[in-house]
Amino acid sequence: MSFKAPRGTVDLLPKDSKKWRFVEEIIKNICHRFHFEEIRTPLFEHTEVFQRGVGDTTDIVQKEMYTFEDRGGRSLTLRPEGTAPVVRAFVENKLFGDPNQPTKLYYFASMFRYERPQKGRMRQLNQFGVEVLGSANPAVDAEVIDLAMTVYKELGLKSLKLVINSLGDHESRNNHRQALIEHFTPHKDELCKDCQSRLQQNPLRILDCKTDRDHPAMKTAPSILDYLNEESKDYFEQVKDYLTAMNIEYTIDPKLVRGLDYYNHTAFEIMSEAEGFGAITTLAGGGRYNGLVEELGGPATPGIGFGMGVERLLMALEAENIDIPVNNELDCYIVVFGENVEKEAVRITHNLRQSGIQVDKDYQGRKPKGQFKAADRLKAKFVLVLGESELEKQVINVKTMETGEQIEVPLAHLAESIKEKL
Repeated sequence: MSFKAPRGTVDLLPKDSKKWRFVEEIIKNICHRFHFEEIRTPLFEHTEVFQRGVGDTTDIVQKEMYTFEDRGGRSLTLRPEGTAPVVRAFVENKLFGDPNQPTKLYYFASMFRYERPQKGRMRQLNQFGVEVLGSANPAVDAEVIDLAMTVYKELGLKSLKLVINSLGDHESRNNHRQALIEHFTPHKDELCKDCQSRLQQNPLRILDCKTDRDHPAMKTAPSILDYLNEESKDYFEQVKDYLTAMNIEYTIDPKLVRGLDYYNHTAFEIMSEAEGFGAITTLAGGGRYNGLVEELGGPATPGIGFGMGVERLLMALEAENIDIPVNNELDCYIVVFGENVEKEAVRITHNLRQSGIQVDKDYQGRKPKGQFKAADRLKAKFVLVLGESELEKQVINVKTMETGEQIEVPLAHLAESIKEKL
């Protein structure tokens, strides 16, 4: 019987994992410069973390979560998004009590969503995200957007579009909510079943519907920007001013609402405009979520963050023909002549690795010719040739593969010699 990976999942093979590692290191370096620290949360959480944190009316909670009961009868859910778990950890571990505020965190994590697999959208996806908790300063909103844009730009992407919107504060959203209900109620029977239920529960989500996006009522729907109170207007203006000060171009889209209930004030998405990227253009999205910490049992604490799909990032790099530098070379490969030197070859391999040198040897019982071919396939920079005569003299032949030059090096000074050459 043959087995395949479950639908919506893929194997990350060594040739690809090197690219992922390169991208992750670039991102980690950027986070370090922005003074963000890494957090790692469990793969699964109590289901209520997402019901309360993400919202009962969202597609994630209603349709996409992998939820199961453990042997104790507790309802657990595989992590579908990163913000709620980070906020739960923030509250549980009382990070709000740290004198160094705001708390600036980043993570790399697998997410799980039951949805129709398609290009760039999987049931197990990998995400890079950041969360800033403890500051209501609009400059933080701009900093978070700046971090996301910096990641894309430093990796070489140019065909980018930043779209922003304001969802306003609680008062502004309530006024807009009532206007949306009045606007869409006459068209209720013409909307999809999801939007019919959203009309009373969360009418803002109707604007995010993929099924009804071409309905005429969508084009004339009330804009949130017309319902912002003075405080919300001022907040949004400050965010825009900070982005302008950093020379970050943006487009305002009043219909950008994001898919999660916890957003307020700033919402944003970054999209790829590269030719051939695909129908789903969003690379990253996020926004401010003041009130989420209280929802998960913590003190009143403002927050903002974003999630960035790693798979989609790699797709965007490919669409713009950006090569990720991958080192496929091996430092050293040991070729052995004779069975009596195998033990010494193992010892040399161990010692070189302890000295920080990358080295490998034959474990297939190949003849010397086959070992040289293996060294060539592995793109070894140096081949270390050890036979019985070399062992007697306590030396080893070091061949530089690029030039063909070969020298004899005492075994006692091998590590030092290789390091100089590298």
